[in-house]
Amino acid sequence: MRLANASVVSELVLVGFSNHPQAELPLFLLLSLVYLTCCFGNKAVVTLVVLDVSLQSPMYFFLCHLALLNVFFSTLVVPKMLFNFLTSSKVISYAFCLAQTYLTLFLECTECFLLAVMALDRYVAICHPLRYLLLLSWPACVALALGAWALGFFASVVPLSCIILPLCGPYVVDYIFCELPILLHLFCADTTLQEAMMAVGGAGTVMVPFLLILLSYLRILLAVMRVDSSEGRKRAFSTCTSHLTVVTIYYGTGLIRYLRPKSLYSAEGDKLISLFYAVINPMLNPFIYSLRNKEVQGAPGRVIGRYRAARKPQAALLRR
Repeated sequence: MRLANASVVSELVLVGFSNHPQAELPLFLLLSLVYLTCCFGNKAVVTLVVLDVSLQSPMYFFLCHLALLNVFFSTLVVPKMLFNFLTSSKVISYAFCLAQTYLTLFLECTECFLLAVMALDRYVAICHPLRYLLLLSWPACVALALGAWALGFFASVVPLSCIILPLCGPYVVDYIFCELPILLHLFCADTTLQEAMMAVGGAGTVMVPFLLILLSYLRILLAVMRVDSSEGRKRAFSTCTSHLTVVTIYYGTGLIRYLRPKSLYSAEGDKLISLFYAVINPMLNPFIYSLRNKEVQGAPGRVIGRYRAARKPQAALLRR
C-alpha cells in the first residue's frame, strides 16, 4: 500500500498503457510473442556458439555476451509489464522499482561498452587479420568482456547509488518501467546534483563508446578502400554489416528519444520508443546476426549432424 509518509512508501502506480485499456489485451498477446521470441532467439545463439566449434571465435564470444544481456534486460522489464496488462491494480513495489531502475541503467551502459568491444573485434579482424588470434586471444577476450560488464557497473550503479531520496506524492510512474529520469521527478529533494551526475555519466557511458565505434569503423573504411578487388572489399564490409545494423538501431533509438525537439515530445511517444529499445530491439539482435551470416545459418545443421554421427556408434553397440 502507498503510505502517507514518503519515507515508507511500499508501492507505486505504474501507468504503462493503462490510458488505452482497449489496447492492453492486443499488447499483451503481441509482447508475449516478442518476449518468447527474444528469449528463444538469444538463447539459441548462445547454445549454437557453445556447441558448434566453428563459431567459437572472438566475434561470437562477444555476441554471446550481447545475447545474454538482451535476455536479462527483457526479463527485467517485460514480465512485470505483461502482468500489469492483466490486472486492474497497476502497481509496482518501490523496492522492485529501484532494482529495475539501477539494473536497466547498468545493462544499458554495459551494452554500449560491449558494442564498442565488438567494433574493436571487427577492426582487428579486418585491419590486422594475420595477428587477429594473437591480439584477441581467449584471455584478452575474457578480459574485454568482463571489462565491459565492470565498466557498465562502475560507471552507472556506483556513482548513482546515492540517489535514493524521499518520495513525494502522487506516487505515479507514468512510464512502462522504472527508469532513473522518470524516478527523479518523484523525489521531494532538490535533484540538481543527481541530474548533473546523470548527464556526466551518460556522456561517458554513451558518447565514449560511440566515439570508439566511429574511430574503429573509420580505420576499417580506410583499410577496406586500399583493397584492390571489389570482391575483397565486399567480403570485408559484409563482416561488419550485422554489427553496424545493431549499433545504428541502438544509438538511433537513443538519439530520437533524447535529442528530438521538445515540440515533438509526448509521454505516449516516449513509451513507444522505450518499448522499442527495451523489448523489440533485444528480439531483433539475434536475427540481425543470423540472417546474413552463413556460418550461423549453417550451425544448426552442423550441430545436428555431429549429434547424429555421435549416436551411430552407440546405436551399433546396442544392436550387438
